[in-house]
Parts: sequence; C-alpha cells; structure tokens
Amino acid sequence: MQYEQSGRLLPCPLKWLDSFSMRNFTNASVFDNTLPVADGVMEIGTQVPVEELKSAMEDWFRKKSYLPKEGKLIVSNVEPSPVMKPE
Repeated sequence: MQYEQSGRLLPCPLKWLDSFSMRNFTNASVFDNTLPVADGVMEIGTQVPVEELKSAMEDWFRKKSYLPKEGKLIVSNVEPSPVMKPE
C-alpha cells in the first residue's frame, strides 16, 4: 500500500496500517482479515472487498490527518514470496 504525495509514491507507514486495522477489528468485521506486516505491506484475506477496503482506509487516513485531502491511496496485489506461501 502506497500513497501519493506531491507526485511521489511512498509506502504507508506501519503506524497508519496498524491504526486502521485495530479500529476495524471491533467496528467493521468485513476487514477483520487484514494484517499489517511492514511499511506499505498488509496481508489481506481473499474475502475482503479490496475497493471497499481502499475507500475505508482513505477515509480513515484523512480523518487521522495522515493522508492529505488531495492525497491518493494506491493498493496493489503482490504475490507472496516462496517463503510466505503455505505448503
């Protein structure tokens, strides 16, 4: 997960991802299958609606003043490395 600021793409800090995930563990069960891993990286379950997740995260990041009003969140799928793939 990245955000655009002043024409640059930056990874969303783990602090932001944690803040969103902890809020949603109790308030939005549809996003319970998300796990922040590192700056810019979040594991997302296959049943999580990605566009809804993106929209909710943008809203939350703006409310927390992490993401500027003109900022944009970019969510992209990254295939897990061989070390991460379950056998």
